[in-house]
Amino acid sequence: MTGRVLPDPPTLAREVANALIQRLAEAQAAGRVPSVALTGGTIATEIHRELAELGPGSAVQWHLVDFWWGDERFVPAGSADRNDAEVLRILADLGAASERLHPMPAVTVGCGSVHQAAARYGDELRRHGSQPGTAGEFEVVMLGVGPDGHVASLFPGHPALDAEAVAVGVTDSPKPPPQRITLTLPALNRARAVWFVASGTTKAEAVAAAHRPGPVTENPARGVSGRLETIWWMDADAASLR
Repeated sequence: MTGRVLPDPPTLAREVANALIQRLAEAQAAGRVPSVALTGGTIATEIHRELAELGPGSAVQWHLVDFWWGDERFVPAGSADRNDAEVLRILADLGAASERLHPMPAVTVGCGSVHQAAARYGDELRRHGSQPGTAGEFEVVMLGVGPDGHVASLFPGHPALDAEAVAVGVTDSPKPPPQRITLTLPALNRARAVWFVASGTTKAEAVAAAHRPGPVTENPARGVSGRLETIWWMDADAASLR
C-alpha cells in the first residue's frame, strides 16, 4: 500500500489524471485493452475535468479503453443525482467508443427492480471479462472514500459487504437517494491496481481508520486492494491523521 499526498485538491486532481493517462498508455503499449472502474464525488469530478484538458493529444487510444462504474444512484437517466452525466460527455469528447462506455442502468419504464438492474450489470461485466483478449480484471479501480469509510455504495455494517455476486442492488443507502447499484468487494478486488482518492478534513478519520487493522464491516475501504498495486491519493487535509 502506497500513500501519495498532494498539497490541495486541484493539485491532487491533476496528478491523478496524469497518472491515469500514463497508466492507460502503458497498458496499451503492453498490448492490453484496459478497463477502468470510475467513481463519483467532488474530487472525482475534478479528476474527470483534468482528463478533459490533459487527455487530448496524449498517447492513450481512448477508443480502446473500457469504462465502467463502481456504483451509481438508481434514478432516472439525466437526474442530477447520477454521477455519470458529465464524465460520459468528457469521455465521448476524448474519443471513447460508445460501445466501450458502460454506465450502470437508470430507472426507465420496464427496467425492473434495482436488484434486477444490478444483476444485468453484473452479467455484462462478466461477459466482457470472458471475451478473447480481455484479462477479466480492471486495469484500475478508482474509489472515493466516505467519512464513514464506505467505498462505492458498500456501507459499514451493510449486508452487501458479504455479497458474492458481481453487482448488487442497495435499497436502504444511509445516504440519499436510497436505491443504488454497486459492485461488490470481490468485483472491486479483481483489479491490477486500486486507487483510493480522498480530499478534505471530513475524510481524515476514515482514511486513518482504513490504514489501521480492523474489520471490513467497520471500514469497508479496508476490504479493497489491487493485485499489483494499491495507492492512496490524498490531499494534505485528508492525510492529516495518518
